[in-house]
Amino acid sequence: MKELLKAVILDQQAIKWNDGCIKREIDPGLISCAEIIVISGIRRCGKSTLLQQIRAGSEERSYSLNFDDERLVTFSLEDFQLLFETFIELYGLQKTWYFDEIQNVAGWERFVRRLHDLGHKIFITGSNATMLSREMGTHLTGRYIRVELFPFSFREFLLFRGYSPGPDDVLVTEGRSSLMRYFNEYFTMGGFPLYLKNKNDQYLKSLYESILYRDVLVRNHLTNEKELLELVYYLSSNVSKTFTYNSLKRVVHVKNATTIKNYMEFLQNTYLLFQVNKFDYALSKQLQNAKKLYFIDNALVSRLGFQFSDEKGRMLENLVFIELLRRGKEVFYHHSRHECDFVIRTGTRISEAIQVCYTFETAETRERELKGINEAMRSYQLDYGLIITRDHEEKVETEAGVVRMVAAWRWMLALSASR
Repeated sequence: MKELLKAVILDQQAIKWNDGCIKREIDPGLISCAEIIVISGIRRCGKSTLLQQIRAGSEERSYSLNFDDERLVTFSLEDFQLLFETFIELYGLQKTWYFDEIQNVAGWERFVRRLHDLGHKIFITGSNATMLSREMGTHLTGRYIRVELFPFSFREFLLFRGYSPGPDDVLVTEGRSSLMRYFNEYFTMGGFPLYLKNKNDQYLKSLYESILYRDVLVRNHLTNEKELLELVYYLSSNVSKTFTYNSLKRVVHVKNATTIKNYMEFLQNTYLLFQVNKFDYALSKQLQNAKKLYFIDNALVSRLGFQFSDEKGRMLENLVFIELLRRGKEVFYHHSRHECDFVIRTGTRISEAIQVCYTFETAETRERELKGINEAMRSYQLDYGLIITRDHEEKVETEAGVVRMVAAWRWMLALSASR
């Protein structure tokens, strides 16, 4: 086993990471703090790149291993001590570790805890939210900080395209037009780095199959592939719409709603999709009410499902939701007589109301969107609301307070005008 470990370590050390990769943002304080840093997110969103960027900036960078390597399929908890000895034999004693996709090894958290207790610094990546949480909650409570990574934000997309907007770009026609052109591309192409580089739909197909088969079916010991495929197809065709487990049960022809609930949790654990609760002060009602559904990336969802004529509005809503997650927001939706797409909870209260409307095609559309956000503002005693559009910008004084309409590209770059 030691000779195999040496071969894997040396082969992986020889990989040339692209110095031209877009630098992903991480708080510098996390690099130097004592806690274990856990970077989680969907496959191929850039976790390994971020890990290698952190590693490249460290004086100690040799103790690095990617467990998503077929030669390590038999690696077990007992082999970690041998790995430690192998690293020392190759590079001498170091106290900084970099583990990629470590959740592939059952019991990994016990070894990581021992390293942490010895004063070592550990950086970890993983692609399964619940598995990481369960393991860390059992053995690493109070010892780690989680960093969730998503596909490129619009700002990172611009950097990837070699465009860095100046402070005056939003004021002049040429700058605004360029930003709108790039946003239209981002809207359809999404933010997976390698897909943006190669523009090969086969890449997205391969990504989806890896998630479905390796992270859902195999990991959770499922056998009914057909049910899961039909479920994802239906969900991706109905992004941003409400659903219940019973309604999905009928669509997929599954006898038990609990089976659907389990499927949804398995899929959400991979970061492929997200379920959003209707806000209610009673937790039991939040769990009982219909949920809304969003996917991790617009390019991926558009290639998984059947898209309808109203897709642009729903896809913009999907894009805004992922950006809210990227900003660390706790997101719900509001529905009473009218609907508001997103309400944000801060602590114990709702602090923001956000509506998404691709375009105000008719007076009826404008009235509907204003009714929804006004109802949310009154319900949660807010004096300010936001409507994110494709390109319409306006400030409206309503009976509930001030509603500002802002173009999505401006909001995503945090360039919206002050209240």
